[in-house]
Amino acid sequence: MTLGKVTGTIVATQKDQKLVGSKLMVVQDIDLNGEVDRKYTVAVDAVGAGIGEIVLVATGSSARQTSVTSNKPIDAVIMAIVDTVEVAGKVRYYK
Repeated sequence: MTLGKVTGTIVATQKDQKLVGSKLMVVQDIDLNGEVDRKYTVAVDAVGAGIGEIVLVATGSSARQTSVTSNKPIDAVIMAIVDTVEVAGKVRYYK
């Protein structure tokens, strides 16, 4: 899993039938200070995340393990919206 920030959306009117109804989001990797990286991922949103939210993203075959993404042709899924990040007893992020 990676920690990321939702920074955009993707609209694709022509797509595989299994993706119809799926919300596609642009997620940028972030570090523990909340700073965005240049790396980005397009992920199916399984939890109702919005722009600006910090999320957990699963990739690879794990991305197809949620009830929303089972047996769909995807490689990344937003599977959690983060409320708090705590490292070594210090809160680094709080929603």
